Amino acid sequence: MSHVADEVPLTLEGRPPKTLGVLDQGALWANLGVSLLGFSGAMFLVDPLGNAPLSLAAALVATVVGSLIGTAMVGLSAVPGTQTGQPAMVLLRGLFGARISYVPTVLNIVQMLGWGAFELWVIATAAGTIFPVPYAVWVIVAGVLTTALTIWPLGSIRVLRRYVTVGVIVALVWFAWFFLREAPPQDGGSWTAFPAAVDYVIALSVSWVPMAADFARHSRSTGAAFTGVVGGYTLAQVACLGLGVYAVALAGDADSVFGTFVAVPLGALFFAILVLRETDQSFANVYSTTVSLQNLMPRVDRRVFSVAIGVLTVVIALLVDVTSYGAFLGVIGAVFVPMFAVLAVDYFLLGGARRWNTEEWAPSRWSMLVPWALGFAAYWLTTSTPTIAAWDAFWAGVREAIGFTRQVWMNGALGGALVAAVVTLLIGLLVRRPSVRR
Repeated sequence: MSHVADEVPLTLEGRPPKTLGVLDQGALWANLGVSLLGFSGAMFLVDPLGNAPLSLAAALVATVVGSLIGTAMVGLSAVPGTQTGQPAMVLLRGLFGARISYVPTVLNIVQMLGWGAFELWVIATAAGTIFPVPYAVWVIVAGVLTTALTIWPLGSIRVLRRYVTVGVIVALVWFAWFFLREAPPQDGGSWTAFPAAVDYVIALSVSWVPMAADFARHSRSTGAAFTGVVGGYTLAQVACLGLGVYAVALAGDADSVFGTFVAVPLGALFFAILVLRETDQSFANVYSTTVSLQNLMPRVDRRVFSVAIGVLTVVIALLVDVTSYGAFLGVIGAVFVPMFAVLAVDYFLLGGARRWNTEEWAPSRWSMLVPWALGFAAYWLTTSTPTIAAWDAFWAGVREAIGFTRQVWMNGALGGALVAAVVTLLIGLLVRRPSVRR
């Protein structure tokens, strides 16, 4: 796809090329912001509590507000990647020390494998709506394409910008034209569940926090990385969820949404573009798994990891009920919101940027586990997003035991990030960080 000098180095020891401009980053994040899951997920946006549907205005405002808050977090987590040239999990060496960073790295590998398999399931299910061939065939085809994109990641991003993004924009405009005319009037509803809707949209955005630096490390500037994330992803997610509101209204339920797209004149053609574009979601997850593994084994050729992970992702999608895995992935994902709040405060406010140590010998910083753990607890005390029944019941019991009542306006991502940030700042003011020495 491009000259080898313009590609990601094969091992972690190589120097990352700075080839991605703001249009490259914007196109990448815009494509990641358009998700087939977002169309069906619009049902949760409209009625996040299950008993208090939002008005159309409330749902759209929640989408904009939640997207801006969530993408700002993702954008901030991307900046250290640009400045240091290191992927996300390697950045954690500077926060926790090399050895402790292996713990979140393993958690990230587990969640990225799950999300990668989940995306293959989405692609295969959507493709089967257009061309009804066996599910396994589409999973394998999508897995092969995903693996190829992962082997040439920077070339893949440039192809997305030049060709795929234009097709996606045309497809979205086409569907919007028909849905806005044919969908029933979006009347009624209230603003009662507005905070919960914002919580849901933030959760969609911040799920990308653990991988933002994996791509931002190749940005030409921090401005290109931050602007690409916030601008590209926000615009795309607002358009995707807004279109999803009307698609769900036409379909009647989330399970029939894909058929609604195909039923539009030329719908199969334009929906096929969106299905093809969905491979950038699986590509992003598999690639992030690859560079996360390199934090553990920095001298292994990333192409070996890419092929192995691609095969494993296909196997998971074929053999595991990935739909039941989604709630578990949500639990793991909540690990990274407070973690990167800790990183942001330490890096931007406490002078960490001047002495961030990402070497393999980086000393352990046990004190940084405290704000991470407290932020994680705050996330589950304040979130309104249901996950696994037993897990949710545990935190309900914790609230009762400490006499804490979750208010309807509370937000898990913001609550976890705020607590983690404040505690990190207090620790930083009390404990002077030593200079980096070998």
